[in-house]
Amino acid sequence: MLKNIKLDFNAILERDPAVKSKLEAILCYSGFHALIIHRISHKIWQHDFKLIARILSQISRHWTGVEIHPGASIGNGIFIDHGMGIVIGETSIIEDNVTIFHGVTIGGGRGGHQGKRHPTIKSGVIIGAGSSVLGPIVIGVNSKVGAGAVVIKDIPDNSTVIGIPPSQKIMMNK
Repeated sequence: MLKNIKLDFNAILERDPAVKSKLEAILCYSGFHALIIHRISHKIWQHDFKLIARILSQISRHWTGVEIHPGASIGNGIFIDHGMGIVIGETSIIEDNVTIFHGVTIGGGRGGHQGKRHPTIKSGVIIGAGSSVLGPIVIGVNSKVGAGAVVIKDIPDNSTVIGIPPSQKIMMNK
């Protein structure tokens, strides 16, 4: 777990030009705090102490403004910038080196279903502010989700998606 936390910390230093010091990153980044608490609550969740894990995740939500379900699987080197208003659902899978901006929902798209009902976000993805990525879809490696986009279909690797369905545009990056 300490290795994951160190990689998340380094992601702040590498991806945020506004950070002025390591101490600032440790003390002032709510997304970093939310990830640390999530890693603890996720371990508790995996040991079948579901209620305790959920209580801890709710404490984190109130403290940081970031709601990460303890069942969500989150990789290394995650950078949550301006974390307020982020929601990450229970069956979400977020791979390594993903950047998530404020107001993002990584959530279920259809109520009442069991099993995998949240997105899989592949490595290197950037998710812009205010975006919603909904349902059991896959956002491909190194893709970008534009600010305010609503994504309800799989996105191929190395693509950029903007807009809201049905006018949504997917562009392949070169």
